[in-house]
Amino acid sequence: MTGSVQPRQAEVPQRYDVFHTDCLARDVVDHVTSRWGVWVLISLRSNSLRFYELRESIQGISEKMLAQTLRALVQDGLVWREVEPTTPPQVTYGLTEFGREVGEPLTELFDRITRRLSPNGEG
Repeated sequence: MTGSVQPRQAEVPQRYDVFHTDCLARDVVDHVTSRWGVWVLISLRSNSLRFYELRESIQGISEKMLAQTLRALVQDGLVWREVEPTTPPQVTYGLTEFGREVGEPLTELFDRITRRLSPNGEG
């Protein structure tokens, strides 16, 4: 009998288990859903903003927390950062394609909540 060919199983893309501490996606989920991560993504949904414009758009956030949040979101590939070599440097932030994809349901959630709570809303 000649050698038989074993059928290969189609490779299944790796699924992430966000409940496991070693999951790569868990850090991104933690950064997006952090106290300030949601607000940064929602603030950048329409247009890019400079650091101080972003800080002014999110009342209650400190410069330190904004810087930490932005650093994490940039590292995760959700936010891009552009530095203009001026004195002082002007730093602008915006959403990457991935950031827009992730931010879309957050924006929808925010819009649903604000419509529901508005004086003219249903309910």
